[in-house]
Amino acid sequence: MKAVIMAGGLGSRLRPLTDSMPKPMVPIHGRPAMEYAVNLIKQYGIQEIAVTLCYQPKIITNYFGDGSRFGVRFHYYMETEPLGTAGSVKQAQDFLTEPFLVISGDGITDIDLGKVIDHHQETQALATMALTQVEDPTQFGIVITDKDGRIRRFIEKPKPEEVFSNTINTGIYVMEPEIFQHIPNGFYDFSKQLFPRLLAEGRPFYGVRADGYWKDIGTMEQYRQVHVDIEKGMLKQELKMVI
Repeated sequence: MKAVIMAGGLGSRLRPLTDSMPKPMVPIHGRPAMEYAVNLIKQYGIQEIAVTLCYQPKIITNYFGDGSRFGVRFHYYMETEPLGTAGSVKQAQDFLTEPFLVISGDGITDIDLGKVIDHHQETQALATMALTQVEDPTQFGIVITDKDGRIRRFIEKPKPEEVFSNTINTGIYVMEPEIFQHIPNGFYDFSKQLFPRLLAEGRPFYGVRADGYWKDIGTMEQYRQVHVDIEKGMLKQELKMVI
């Protein structure tokens, strides 16, 4: 299995931190946020990793290089124009010729990826979404699954009156390479375009509640909370020093 780290975000809600660096490089206890994603992926034996870039890409490539310092191998894909989440991953289509994991470069998590991968394989899904629960789901995509985990409803960033669940999309997926048949060239978004299309066409699209810590760092409040949570030992992930 291979992986894709989406690392092209602007991080506009984290300004002024992201005025001088891309969002995946904001420091979390002295290490770039993206390093936590790399470390997690590596724990599951995945070493071949595509990285999608857009905003201030050289800061990322200068720090991570070819990946050898971290025990992995990076393959970089640069957006020359905004392509959306799915469109950016499609750039790596020729590299992603086997089932692959997609994860954000700016989320902090120790989610059990093995559980997500196993569920994906057992259900023979085209795409599988890692799910978690939050108190306020209005800033995320909300999901309802049936007893087998098949996704039946999905709404991206619902209004308060539209909320039907506090189970949300973590932005972590396992996908088959055939998914690219459903992603056109150009700008295309996972949550706003691809996932509604998969539901409308009745494709095997599943979700699984994954155990572990997960926190989006989309706002300064969330960024501060991640540091507090790590101090409390809530994140079960330890980064080793790299040379």
